[in-house]
Amino acid sequence: MSGEHLAVRPVAGTPRPYEFPPFTKEYLANGVEVRTVHLPRRPLVSAVVAIRRGATDEDPPSAGVSALAARALSEGTERYDAIALVEASERLGAELHASAGWDAASTSVEAPGTRLGPAMELLAEMTLRPSFPEHEVERLRDQRLNEILQAFADPRSRAEIAFAATIYTAGSPYGRLLGGDRETVAGLATPTLRARHAAWLDPERITVVVGGDLDGIDVRGIVEPLFGGIPRVLGARGDEPVVAASAVDRTIVRIHHRPGAVQTEVRVGHVGLPRRIPDFHAVSVTSAILGGLFNSRLMMRLREEKGYTYGAHAGFDLRVHPGPFGARAAVETSVTAAAVTDLVAEIRRMRETDVTDEELRAAKDYLIGVFPLRFETPGPVVTALAGLATAQLPDDELARYRPGISDVSVADVRRAAEAHLHPDRSAIVLLGDADRIAGDVEAAGLGDVEIVREDPPTG
Repeated sequence: MSGEHLAVRPVAGTPRPYEFPPFTKEYLANGVEVRTVHLPRRPLVSAVVAIRRGATDEDPPSAGVSALAARALSEGTERYDAIALVEASERLGAELHASAGWDAASTSVEAPGTRLGPAMELLAEMTLRPSFPEHEVERLRDQRLNEILQAFADPRSRAEIAFAATIYTAGSPYGRLLGGDRETVAGLATPTLRARHAAWLDPERITVVVGGDLDGIDVRGIVEPLFGGIPRVLGARGDEPVVAASAVDRTIVRIHHRPGAVQTEVRVGHVGLPRRIPDFHAVSVTSAILGGLFNSRLMMRLREEKGYTYGAHAGFDLRVHPGPFGARAAVETSVTAAAVTDLVAEIRRMRETDVTDEELRAAKDYLIGVFPLRFETPGPVVTALAGLATAQLPDDELARYRPGISDVSVADVRRAAEAHLHPDRSAIVLLGDADRIAGDVEAAGLGDVEIVREDPPTG
């Protein structure tokens, strides 16, 4: 092959046609929603029970109870202890999982379609009738306390903790760790977990999603006896407002001193957006161009052009309530001020100049092309449908994704950047050696500088 041919860069081809699989939706008499998606030739069936009650509505003194309760679901039920539950699932070739996030708690099972009925029985047993054994709860609580210590010791995790605490007001749950802090977790015990679990059992907040090759399977006939008996909750607690207010009204710089650090963890951003926004597709493309692709503006500037970092990324964490927008990188200590200056400049450039046709095409090709790859197995399809229920998004949201991305224009990206990126009302949070970087950072004129010198938590 000639050198001339080698110099020609390959371009993306035409995306293959793809349609998100259709699903059906119905309700049991008690209000539980059931979503079913038939995926031919997918014999491993996935099921998720999504409960629209996550960590955002925890009482502050028991912050972290949702995550701990979810972990404890598989540690024993009315019928099984932890080992017996695992053995029962293994006999079916099934896997059980449970987790809790900001917006929802969820349990799930994967099993061969021929054994879906008994697998769903185990899922219902774990979801509805956990026993929360005290010794297991104590073990999981101690494990979580150790994880918090590790998070504060790890520079990347510590920077994320500091960033969230900086951009949100003190009353916001988003300003703390999802799994709670040492003070709140230390006070969690079996009665608290049981109370949290009881609050989950509101049938009008529960969605059961089942997906896979369902040919010949009566999904409702399986689900209704298991979940249709959950009693309605009289006077159920509604969706109370969640505080997601910004604590930043100008650009501030907060340096968390880490003596002897050879790198600085950089976080720049502010309170961002909720998931339900009219310009979701434009925001997705904007995020990809700024910091979501390998050839994003941040990567090209900070890595390829300047060599400051191995990776720089940015994006919106879209939750039911406004999650954070953040740009992040880890840079060598001596270039901290220069790297932050360039990073902020790239955010500002997204607002002040149009992206090129090439940037727009690359971002759209990537987002459109990777979308079907996310849904090659039933698990991600079922999880995505559960996510629609959690965020209360339209039924055709996933079907409209690729056309919506395809329709985004240069002007749409500019409008999204101008509306949602705020470099002049951002927090710049740096975790590094303040004695080495503070002078350069102050000289760069990035904003009011505060140095935080704190002792790390001890066990």
